[in-house]
This record gives sequence, C-alpha cells and structure tokens, in this order.
Amino acid sequence: MTTNPRPPRANPVRLYATEAQHEFLKLIRIPIFAVSTIALPVLFYALFGLAFGGGGDSGPVGATTYLLATYGTFGVIGAALFGFGVSVATERGQGWMRLKHVSPMPPQAYFVAKVAMSTTVAAMIVAALFTLGASLGGVRMSPTQWISLGLVLIIGALPFSAMGLAFGYLVGPNSAPAMVNLIYLPMAFASGLFIPIHQLPAVVQDFAPALPPYHFAQLALGTVSASEGGSPAVHALVLLAFTAVFLTVAAWGFRRDEGRTYG
Repeated sequence: MTTNPRPPRANPVRLYATEAQHEFLKLIRIPIFAVSTIALPVLFYALFGLAFGGGGDSGPVGATTYLLATYGTFGVIGAALFGFGVSVATERGQGWMRLKHVSPMPPQAYFVAKVAMSTTVAAMIVAALFTLGASLGGVRMSPTQWISLGLVLIIGALPFSAMGLAFGYLVGPNSAPAMVNLIYLPMAFASGLFIPIHQLPAVVQDFAPALPPYHFAQLALGTVSASEGGSPAVHALVLLAFTAVFLTVAAWGFRRDEGRTYG
C-alpha cells in the first residue's frame, strides 16, 4: 500500500515576504490612503516649506531644511497610524482577523507585513520629500546628514506602528479614521511639526514633551543640527517607553477583541 507524500513545507521567508507584498499592494491601491499618507506631507512641504520657507525664524538652519525634518516626521507618523490603526480596525470589522486566526499562516506574519508596509511607505515619503527639498527647496546637507535623517525618519515608523496597532484594537471600524485624525493632527501641531516649537505659545511648549511626536521630531532635527532641547538618548528612551505602553495596550485590546464581531 502506498501513502501520499507529505506536502512540502512552506518557506517561511517567502510566506512573510508574500504577505508583506500583498499588504503593501492592498493599501497603495486605495486612493484615499495614497493621498492622505503620501501626497499630503509632500503637498504641505511644497506649500509651506518651499513657498513660505524664506520667512520666519527656524533656528540654526534654513526653513526648508527645518521643515524637511518636521514634515518628514509628520508623514511617517501618518503612514504608521493609518496603515496600522485604520486598517486593523477595518479588518476587525470585516471579520478578516477571525479568518487569519484559523488560517495556516503564522499570526506574526500579519503584523510583520504591516510593519514592512509602514516602513516602505515611510521610505517613499522620505524619498519624495528629499527629492523636493534638494531640487526646489535648495536644501544642502552633507551625505552623512541626508543618510542620518532618512534612517531616523524610517526607523521612527516603528513606535508609531505600535501606537496605530493600539488604536486599531481600541476603536471601532467606522470611527477609526475620524478618531485617528482627531488625535493625530492636534498632536502633530502641538509637537511643532507644522510650526517650529519655539514659535508656539508657552503652554504648548510646556506640554509638548509629553507627546511622542515631539521626541521623534527632535531626533530628526538633531540630525540636521536643529534640535531644540534634550539629548538624543533621552528622546530615544522616551519613544521606547511609549512603544512599550502602546504594545501593552494593543495586546490587551487583542485579547478583549477575540471572538467579537461587528455589523
């Protein structure tokens, strides 16, 4: 009697790569995602960084260089929050998470794919902003500064991916976009991403260090010698602490959400 041979085991590297590729293609084909996460920071930089970059006090560097770092921070945070927060909440509402649980795919592949998507979109935003800044904004930095700023911005997607994951498990699928915008935009403004932090009211300056984007922005500005306070080590540690808190909240939300359906 012959027996059927065992089916070949799936290559885990290929499995993770395929999931990440499909996650990226799924989101990048949604017009509202592409516009809100990629085009918006580039448009803001073109309007305020280039058109009005000659005015105002931006500290030790030119306004186009300063805003390149802060609008890069703004764009990367948006990619992480919308890519994780809104998509996870929506997929929960569609029952997609329950299907993932019973599929043979490793559970980690779902989250790794979203992290890969966030960092890839972050790299696209950074590349677009850098091209615009260097070509039309007259931004001139050493190769080391360009590389350092790019790496800080792309790696900075990780803590905000954790924040987006926490949002994705705390809010409902219908309210997710509104809730993310309601928190994301005021938080970005108060952290000095639109206007240099030293130009904001004193009460906002005092409150800004309690916000994660402030520390991310200071790390980015530090690469172009424009940081407005605090050591890079302190900013990095604060972001790590925020990441741990967001992951803890996301884990609690995940356990609470098991078996729950919407609609």
